[in-house]
Amino acid sequence: MDSTVWALLLSAVSISFIHTASGPDHYLPFIVISKSKKWSGMKTAVLTVVCGLGHVFSSLILGFIGVFLGWQLNKISWFQDIRGNFSGWALLIFGGVYLVYGLVQAIRNKPHKHFDVMGDDVYVYEHNHSEVVMPQTRIKVTPLVLFMIFVMGPSEPLIPLLFYSGVKHSMSEIAVLVTSFTVTTVLTMLGMVLLGRYGYSTLFNTEKLERYMGVVSGAVVTVCGVGMVFLGW
Repeated sequence: MDSTVWALLLSAVSISFIHTASGPDHYLPFIVISKSKKWSGMKTAVLTVVCGLGHVFSSLILGFIGVFLGWQLNKISWFQDIRGNFSGWALLIFGGVYLVYGLVQAIRNKPHKHFDVMGDDVYVYEHNHSEVVMPQTRIKVTPLVLFMIFVMGPSEPLIPLLFYSGVKHSMSEIAVLVTSFTVTTVLTMLGMVLLGRYGYSTLFNTEKLERYMGVVSGAVVTVCGVGMVFLGW
C-alpha cells in the first residue's frame, strides 16, 4: 500500500476507535443489561456485534454520500486537472471545521446520554448538567432500543475520508476505509463490553474523553489533510 492508503487507514482506525471508546453509551448499557438480566457471554457478545454493525451501517450511509458526490465530480472533464489538490484541500478544510465544532461543543454544556439502573431494568435519557430529568423522559432500554440508538448515531468524520477516495475514483481506498472502520468499531465495542462485564476497568476515564471526541476526530482528519496537501502523502 502507498502512503496515501496508509494515511487513510490510520485515520479511519483512529477515528473509529476514539469515537467508540470515548462514549460510555457504546458499551455501558450492554454491561449493565448483561449483568442485570444474567445473560451469557455469548448472548452479550452477539447483541454487541449486531448493534456495532448497525452503528457502522448508519455511518457508511453518510460516508457513501461523500463517495457519490466525489464520484460525480470526477465525471466533470475540467475537474480532472484539479481533483488531486481539491480533494486534499477539502479534507483539510473539513477537518479544520470539525475541529472548531468539536471545541465549541466541548466548551458548551452539550446534552449527552445517561443510563440509569432501576432494579433489573435500564433506562436511557439525554440531558445537560443544568437540567432536572423527569421520570417520563426516560426510555426503558431493550435490545431493539439499543439497536436503534446505534443506528441513529453515525460517525460524521468518516464522510471526508470517503469523499476523498470518491474524488480519486479509488475502489481500493474505499474498501480499506470501510473494512478498517467496520472491524475497529465492532472489536472496540466488543472489547470494552467484555472488559466491563468481567469486572475489569478501562485504562482511562472515557466520560471525560467523550467531551473532546469531536476535537480529537477533527484533529485526526486535519492532520490527514495536511499530509495530503503539503507532504505528498
